[in-house]
Amino acid sequence: MTEFRLHGANPEKTYRSFSIPVPDKIYDFSTNTNVLPWNGKFEIDIQKTLSEYPDDESLELCHLIAEQNHCSLENVLVTNGSNEAIYLISSYQTAKRNCILQPAYGEYMRALKAFDASVVNAMSLSDIKTTDETVWICNPCNPTGAFLEDKVLIPLLKKFDNNIFIIDEAYRDFMYDNNSNLKVKDFSNLIIMRSLTKSYHLCGSRIGYVMSSPELIKNLKRRQPTWSVNSIAQQAAVKFMQDKEFLKKTREYYRTEVPRLIKELKNLGFEINPTSVNYFLLKTSDDEKLIRFLLTRGIVVRHTRNFLGLDGKYVRIAARSIDENDILINAMKEYESN
Repeated sequence: MTEFRLHGANPEKTYRSFSIPVPDKIYDFSTNTNVLPWNGKFEIDIQKTLSEYPDDESLELCHLIAEQNHCSLENVLVTNGSNEAIYLISSYQTAKRNCILQPAYGEYMRALKAFDASVVNAMSLSDIKTTDETVWICNPCNPTGAFLEDKVLIPLLKKFDNNIFIIDEAYRDFMYDNNSNLKVKDFSNLIIMRSLTKSYHLCGSRIGYVMSSPELIKNLKRRQPTWSVNSIAQQAAVKFMQDKEFLKKTREYYRTEVPRLIKELKNLGFEINPTSVNYFLLKTSDDEKLIRFLLTRGIVVRHTRNFLGLDGKYVRIAARSIDENDILINAMKEYESN
C-alpha cells in the first residue's frame, strides 16, 4: 500500500514511498519555494560564525523587520522557521478552543494536538464562533492559493475582538497584487506569521518571524528556547531582506508564468482552481495514477489526501522555471492521451 507523505519537498522520499526508482533528474513541483536565483553575494566568516553563539534576540534582523513593517521591536519575534512559531503559539493556546479555517497547512493541527489543545474545524468564515478563542487562517491559503482581502479580515478582527486571530502569511511575497496591509499595532488580537524560507529559498536555514502585540510577543518569547535561530540563518535573512528588488522580480515572474502554465493545462482539459500565488490545485479523478505517472517522468507533485475538504481530489502544483513548466505540460499531454 502506498504511503502518502505529510509534506511536499524531499522528493527522493516520495519515490521510495511509491516504490519507484529515483531518476537521475527530478523536477520538484511539490514544494512552493521560489525558483528564481538570487544574484547577490553572501560572504561570512564560517569558522568565526560557527564557533560563536548566535545573537539570542536576533536584534539586527528584528530591527530590519520592524523597519520594513512599520512597527516596534516589541512587536517582533524571530523564529526557527514558521514551524517553530506554530508550535510556540500552540503551546500558549492549550487552554483555549482553537478553530482552523480549512483546508490549511497541516502543522497547525499537528502542533495543537501535540499540546492536547482543543481544536475545531471551520470550512468557511461563517463557521467561526465567538467561542473559538483562537482562529488560525492561512492567507494566502496553502494548499489552495486563495486569498482573503483586508476588507474581509478587518471586520472579522473587529467583530470577534475577544478572539485571537493567527494569520499565516508564509506565501504573501508571491502574490501578484500584494494589497494586504494588516498591521499588528492596529489590533491587540492579531498574530501574523511570516516565513523567509519560501520567498528567499532559504529552506535549509529555517528562518521566519512573528508580529503581534508586545504582550503576546513576551509570552511567546518565554516559551522559545535560547539561541533558537542560528547565526548563518540570521545573517542570510538580513542580507536577503535588504534586497527589495529580488521580491519585485519574483512577483513579476510569477505574475506572467503562473497564468501561462495554468492556461496550457486548461487547454489540455484539466480543471484548475483560481490562485493568487505561485501554486495551484489541479483536479483529478485518480490522484495516485497521475502522481505515479509523473514520477516515472521525473516529476513530483503534491497529493492533497491530508488536507481537509480536498481529500485527494486534487494535486498541488507549484510553478517552476519556464523550461521545467514546459516539461510538465508535455508530460500532462502524454498522460491525457493515454
